[in-house]
Amino acid sequence: MAFFFDTSVLIRLTNTGDTDHLVAVGAALELHRRGKSVYVTGQNFVEFWNVATRPLGVNGLGLSVAETDSRLAVFEASFTLIEETPAVYPTWRSLVRDLGVIGKQVHDARLVAVCHVHGITDIVTFNTGHFARLASFWPGIRVIDPANI
Repeated sequence: MAFFFDTSVLIRLTNTGDTDHLVAVGAALELHRRGKSVYVTGQNFVEFWNVATRPLGVNGLGLSVAETDSRLAVFEASFTLIEETPAVYPTWRSLVRDLGVIGKQVHDARLVAVCHVHGITDIVTFNTGHFARLASFWPGIRVIDPANI
């Protein structure tokens, strides 16, 4: 069983003021305790940088570039970065076309496509509603709320 952390988990691991911060920390620690690998992709880090450096007033964390870089380095050391192979694009393309995915959910669809291509079965996210329909496109991918780890 392979686990993938959505960006929503990375954000809450960083944001100690978030009500779900301890849930995210608990999920990460529990998977580590079980000896499970947690995967992320470059897109997660791009999305993390976006939210972390965005001002608080526009739904960001308001971190400096140096703070964001430091936290990203911790994630890079803690989680396994998987390659975004050429097979991801046609997989994503099929998913968004067949499910009629529009708007911001195209980014979530890409993460689901990465998981499918790499055989990752469990997507851990605080946005379970965003991912449930996308993950159901292929059998074998589960969407898990971090509180359920």
